[in-house]
Amino acid sequence: MVTVDFQYGTLLVHGPEAEMAPVRPWCRADDRVQGWRAEGMAYGPIILALHGAGVPYLDRARAFQPLSLVLADAREPRDYQWAALEAWQGQGRRGVVVLPTGAGKSLVAQRAMARTQRPTLVVVPTLDLVAQWARQLEEAFGVTVGILGGGERRVEAITVSTYDSAVLTMEFHGNRFGLLVVDECHHLPSSSTQQLARLCIAPFRLGLSATPERDDGSDRLLDDLLGPICYRRDIDELRGRVLAPYRTVRLEVDLEADEQALYQRHRAVYTAFVRQNQIRLGDPRGWGRFIALCARQPEGRAALDAYLEQRRLARGSRAKIRILWDLFRRHAGERLLVFTADNATAYDIGRRFLLPVLTHHTRLAERRQTLDAFRSGEYPILVTSRVLNEGVDVPEASVGIVVSGSASVREHVQRLGRILRPQAGKQAVLYELVSAGTSESYVSERRRQHRAYQRTHTLPS
Repeated sequence: MVTVDFQYGTLLVHGPEAEMAPVRPWCRADDRVQGWRAEGMAYGPIILALHGAGVPYLDRARAFQPLSLVLADAREPRDYQWAALEAWQGQGRRGVVVLPTGAGKSLVAQRAMARTQRPTLVVVPTLDLVAQWARQLEEAFGVTVGILGGGERRVEAITVSTYDSAVLTMEFHGNRFGLLVVDECHHLPSSSTQQLARLCIAPFRLGLSATPERDDGSDRLLDDLLGPICYRRDIDELRGRVLAPYRTVRLEVDLEADEQALYQRHRAVYTAFVRQNQIRLGDPRGWGRFIALCARQPEGRAALDAYLEQRRLARGSRAKIRILWDLFRRHAGERLLVFTADNATAYDIGRRFLLPVLTHHTRLAERRQTLDAFRSGEYPILVTSRVLNEGVDVPEASVGIVVSGSASVREHVQRLGRILRPQAGKQAVLYELVSAGTSESYVSERRRQHRAYQRTHTLPS
């Protein structure tokens, strides 16, 4: 008889040599235990292989039993949510569902949990999302939900965890869940976070994301970690039906003469260093090489300072500040989100206009209080660097202003998604402020390579 045990996120498989053939594709010999070892996530395939081959086995790895979940949420899923659920189930209850922000990914997850009836771990990237998911699941199923993260270490049949906490605790709890739900699953393929999926034995897996693609191409790992994409709908397909109708406006502004002169001077120092050292910044390793050479070469510090200064001038020009004021007045009475690429620019805008600012430095209690004040209308405008890029519900927001950002398509789509949650009579608009004649023009073109921006209005300064 073959025995399967769970040990620190791995599976120990013992049995007569003649009975091990079905499981060898997932196992490696481990002389330390005189047996075979496999990744935790190989549990499902190994059990199915043993069962299919008619090999007698003893499963001592699984530490969970079926649940009796009763879904109290009476909301009827929309047609595309039903289609996503059926596609996931048809793929062996493994796979990634791609839906835009505001399209109800969490409702799909709840229905998947109700169908699967297994203890479930939901993994999310932020503490804000931990609280949001825990509240929704408690309301949906009327059960106490466990939490891992933010000082909490409470495991229940349904548990919500941050990515970091799941990585740290999965070697101890990885055999307690039959269903793994990974929200914003584009984070999962990174070298550290993917371990949470590898150390978990859950045979059923659901990934959720609006933008699963990664610039480094590692999103292909999702096929193994969660299963292939089984269903997809993009923003433009649900626009005006499920999501609020929207338009995007690209505003090009000129640097003032003194800013332009400073920008060109610093830009010349930076680009000269790049050319001299034959650095290809378009290469995935180009930026790392630039930083390494800046640290080693005498003129490297000056090149790095020049890069940072030319970027600061483009991101926070005086013309952008004036445009911000014009947009604030134009959209008086609406709820506005202002996005920046860095904390310094966010805090500068906050000081200039006496506005609340959220960054990763903001404590959790203050963040919740600020978001509640924004939702209620006490704060009509909220400035943030990146903490609101994904996940947090702010359906009241109808106007987004991107003062600065990275070249990431995902980030830009996520920022658009923040203002698309539907409300009666809502017409969303996303403004993108771009400093003309600077590297921001290239960055803007890069991040707008998505079908959601095919109908973009471009206005001169």
